[in-house]
Amino acid sequence: MSSETSTDLSVAVADGVALLEMRRPPANHVDEALLGRIVDAARDLDDDPACRVIVLASQGKHFCGGADLGNGEFVRDRAAAAEGLYRYAAQLFDLRTPMVAAVQGSAVGGGLGLACAADFRVAEESTRFVANFARLGFHQGFGLSVTLPELVGRPAATDMLLTARRVGGEEAARIGLADRLAAPGRLRETAMELARQIAASAPLAVRSIRQTLRGDLAARVRRALDHELAEQRVLWATKDSAEGIEASLQRRPPVFRGE
Repeated sequence: MSSETSTDLSVAVADGVALLEMRRPPANHVDEALLGRIVDAARDLDDDPACRVIVLASQGKHFCGGADLGNGEFVRDRAAAAEGLYRYAAQLFDLRTPMVAAVQGSAVGGGLGLACAADFRVAEESTRFVANFARLGFHQGFGLSVTLPELVGRPAATDMLLTARRVGGEEAARIGLADRLAAPGRLRETAMELARQIAASAPLAVRSIRQTLRGDLAARVRRALDHELAEQRVLWATKDSAEGIEASLQRRPPVFRGE
């Protein structure tokens, strides 16, 4: 077994499975720095013969609350922060090793995008998947324009994106957003079980099959990211977006005026 730990990310490899754990509890907000470390660690694991599958997990109450819109780089310059984040988001789709996301609590906004970048998602009944962009007054990002409809179909993806409603674990499993529904308290264990099942298969065959099935996914995500960022730049300049973000930070319903 090998392991490596930084302030907000740890990596441990055992029995063919790498556990990549985000350590920014409770919400595990993602930014360019953290996503860059995730990509760099996963790239190293791509070249590690001891690793056949990656489990992406997180400490604390929630898998990932997306970007922290009330602090740091997203307050100073949202467009620049998003551009840096999406640069690494695109690189997630170049990785060669299968990835399982263990999604506890909530996966919100960019956190949902991160979960959808994995090959599989393991959830609990209490898990919540939230595409909250429209309630924040701007366009979805993180490649969700491609990944979400590919997982759940266009009507269900449109429902999630336009209503911004929470999709619980049971519904997520029913519509294809979650691939396994773990019993309460067994989320990490269930994700590791799935990973070990994959790791027991021939690794060269696994990578070959995965590459064929994914096809041009990486290229389609890159095109989507460019479009998503362009739309976000426009909408971040609107009064509705300012209201949506402010209302979210104040934990109140937004009042949109189409301005």
